[in-house]
Amino acid sequence: MPAVLTDFDDTAAAQNVAELLLHEFAHPSWTEVRERFRAGELTLKDYQEEAFLLVQADKDSMQSYVRAHANFRPHFAELSAFCQAHVIPICIISQGLDFYIQALLDGCGQSDMPVYAVTTEFDRNGRISRYRYDFAYPDAPHLGNSKALIVRRFQEQGHHVFFMGDGRSDFEAGEVADTVFAHRQMAAMCDEAGIEFSTFTDFAPVLEALKGYMGALESA
Repeated sequence: MPAVLTDFDDTAAAQNVAELLLHEFAHPSWTEVRERFRAGELTLKDYQEEAFLLVQADKDSMQSYVRAHANFRPHFAELSAFCQAHVIPICIISQGLDFYIQALLDGCGQSDMPVYAVTTEFDRNGRISRYRYDFAYPDAPHLGNSKALIVRRFQEQGHHVFFMGDGRSDFEAGEVADTVFAHRQMAAMCDEAGIEFSTFTDFAPVLEALKGYMGALESA
C-alpha cells in the first residue's frame, strides 16, 4: 500500500508560509538571520528559532494571517480526497512549525491530516515559548526533525512512499523514498546525485502516478 508524504513550505503550500509570517510580523533583522543560514553559519533548526524570536505577534494573529494569505498548490485537495477514498495515508512532513501548518489545513478543510513537524508551545500571551523536535535522530538532535526518519518509519510498516519536496532539507527523504517528486533546489540536488525523480509544479502528476500505482496493484 502506498503512503503520500509531502513537505509543506513551497511544496504542499504554494508559498513559503514561514517567510510570509516573518515578513509580516518579525523585526526586519530576521533577514540577517536568514543570510547567516544561507551562508551555512546556522542549521535550519537554529535559523528558524532565531528568526521567530523576532516575531511581534501572537499565535491567533499569525494563524489568521496564514488562512487569509496562503493556499495549497492546485490539485492538493483532489489528491487528499483520493487518498481518503482508498485509505492511503497522506501527511505533511516538515521542519517548519506545526501551528502555521495546521492553520492552513484548518482553513482548507483538511484539519484531520496528520502533521509531522516542529511542535510549538505558547505562553499565556500567545508567544512561542518552546520548540519540541519529536522526529529527530537520537544521535543528531541539533539538526532537528529528520524527514528521512519519517519516510523510513512508513517503509518499515510496508508502505511504498511517494515523497514531494523542494529544498535542501527534503533531499535526505528523497534519497530513501520510493517515488520522488521534486522541484527547485531539491530537483537540482537529485539530478546531481543521480536520484530518479519527477518534476512538479502542482499535484496533478502526483495524483496520476498514484492512480497508476494503485491500478498496477489491483491488476497484479
